[in-house]
Amino acid sequence: MEGAGLTSESIGAVSALSAVGICWFLASGGPMLSYFGPIRTLQIGMACMMLGLLALSLPLGVIGLVGAIAIGFGNGPNTPAGSLILMRAAPPRHRTLIFSIKQAGVPLGGALAGLVSAPFAVQHGVLPTLAMLGAVLMACCLAVQPLRATLAEERQEDGRGWARAMFQPNEVMRCIAALRSHPSLPMLTAVGASYSLMQACLTAFTATFIYTRHGLSLTEAGQVVAAMLLGSMCGRVVLGWLADRVGNALRHLGGQAILSALSVVMLVEIGGNSLAVLYACASVVGFTGIGWNGIHIAELARVAPDALVSRVTSASSLFGFGASVCGPLIFMVLVVVGGYDIAFFAMSAQLACFGIICVLVRQR
Repeated sequence: MEGAGLTSESIGAVSALSAVGICWFLASGGPMLSYFGPIRTLQIGMACMMLGLLALSLPLGVIGLVGAIAIGFGNGPNTPAGSLILMRAAPPRHRTLIFSIKQAGVPLGGALAGLVSAPFAVQHGVLPTLAMLGAVLMACCLAVQPLRATLAEERQEDGRGWARAMFQPNEVMRCIAALRSHPSLPMLTAVGASYSLMQACLTAFTATFIYTRHGLSLTEAGQVVAAMLLGSMCGRVVLGWLADRVGNALRHLGGQAILSALSVVMLVEIGGNSLAVLYACASVVGFTGIGWNGIHIAELARVAPDALVSRVTSASSLFGFGASVCGPLIFMVLVVVGGYDIAFFAMSAQLACFGIICVLVRQR
């Protein structure tokens, strides 16, 4: 952003456009997933992300913004394709834990980005860093190829019109209609959107907040974000294990939302006391505020009819990533109006409200 002559909080616009690309796939990519199968679709997604990185390597402008959308579109198959694979392979008694372990790979990658990419960019520059990330995507794309035969992925002929469906509003409505297939799905979708709103703001702005508020270097800010994401990775596994034993996913998500809101307030209020306190608060924020995803997706897949698993997870994730588009934009406005404190407090308040509703609705 600074290299393009823009303010640092403008990164929220790039984050929002990436979320737009994710929403595009979730809304219209169902036929594509049916036609190519989950693993091939994931490979296509990684190729789109490589093209997006290439576009971002050019001077920031229209092409760079299109690259952000391409990265989001390539990331879109992650949830529905992963849900299809794991619903076929995961034992029911360990399903939430296994979904959570799979989702733990997301913050693990984010933590590695904070630990590796930020200092790499400082030392070598932006373009070599983007090239390095593209090479990682290429390696992963080739590494999963043998799994196509191992998992005997299923393909459906009804996805032949997948390219046309990408631009048909009716496909979006069919996707969203799947949320009527079970009475728990609307509430699960609402709390997922609330979590997504908070998570998008945390991942987009925490490094910038630390960099500007506490005067740390870019590398140090990346390390704090890595601690947050490592906390998220641990949270996804531990909380997934706990949810399998509690057996009440909606109440669990509600209580976790309240704890997450409190942890963000702690990060803002006392994070500046010392570097150790900052790391500790960031880790707790990651554990509670970004450790929800596996439980949520596993519960969506559990209550959805077998034939609609990918549609239900896509539709619910669509609302979540819609919140991810709005969240950074709203946060940017709140930062301009009242500063980072007001912005983080507002995001915490909305998540706490949804958490309380979840607990009360389930108790009733």
